[in-house]
Amino acid sequence: MSNHTTFLGTYLARFTETDWLNAIEELLPSIHEVDRNAVQIWFRFYPLSLKLAIDAAENREEVIRGFALQGNFELKDQIDTSHHFLYGHRYWKTVKAAIEAEAAVFTDQTPELADEIRDIARLVAEKLSVEPQMIIAMVAIGLATLNQSGLEAFKAASGDVKQPTGMMAKSPNAVIAERSMDDSQGLLGFLKTVNKRFSVNYASLSSSGKFPIMLDQEITGASGADHSQDWQKQDSRCWEGPVPIECTAASCGTCWVGVLGGQEKLSDVNPRERRQMKVFGYNQPSDAKPFIRLACQAKASGNATIVIPPWNAVFGKKVYGNVEEVVLEPNTTSARKLREIVKEVTSGE
Repeated sequence: MSNHTTFLGTYLARFTETDWLNAIEELLPSIHEVDRNAVQIWFRFYPLSLKLAIDAAENREEVIRGFALQGNFELKDQIDTSHHFLYGHRYWKTVKAAIEAEAAVFTDQTPELADEIRDIARLVAEKLSVEPQMIIAMVAIGLATLNQSGLEAFKAASGDVKQPTGMMAKSPNAVIAERSMDDSQGLLGFLKTVNKRFSVNYASLSSSGKFPIMLDQEITGASGADHSQDWQKQDSRCWEGPVPIECTAASCGTCWVGVLGGQEKLSDVNPRERRQMKVFGYNQPSDAKPFIRLACQAKASGNATIVIPPWNAVFGKKVYGNVEEVVLEPNTTSARKLREIVKEVTSGE
């Protein structure tokens, strides 16, 4: 058995999705604040359990259709890009090379996953002359990407990334500070009668920018008012604005997003959103204001920074077994479509 086979097939393959999430939880205090939410979001955007469920299916296309999966969820097609929203993305080429080097020399060892991530991050940090706290998140993502994409695809990727621009070109602390700031409301901004306007900064694989949002407006409503370009050309899921949307009623799951900054300025999760996130399988943390949200339910009271995943689906019951029934609004196109799909998916259970 080659070292590569040992590293991927014997070592990495033994870890479950829960193991990966536990390792990230353990490592969070050692990760720079600029990427703490981002790395947790990434592991929700690319859940190992969904990948394994699809790989295990006798009819791959049928199970994908059964999950109502839209967009591209596979890491093998996004090895150099899936982590575009992390500050540490700029270090990817070196991180990727270090992971390949580790795979080549790895022997029959059984280090804890968090320890393996730390060790590789320390080597990369020394090479780049940066603090390990800037590298740990990217090493965790790199190892998880190798595990899901396979060695051949991982090595074939160039490792090249675009140079950061705008806010992300600044220092880590400057990024944190900018994400926490609200737009100025002018001299009369203290008045309750003023129609306060804020901004949502967004990033996806195809675009990035910002759009205005009113006080207590849902993110999808604000996104839908942006007619600056043909959004559907960039992403077929985007009917209006940069955030994908179909139903506006927490019935389709299309508008799920990760919150990189300003999550404390979004409304609390209501019971419907909490339940539907389980239905969809999006692994929303139990916090009142978590970093994974349905944009149609999250109302703003200040600026927020979000990242848009390249796919959406309905797989909570089938993959995680965490819901007993699906509750959908009766009068939306998406609800009608998903009722038929979910009925078929859950029939016979």
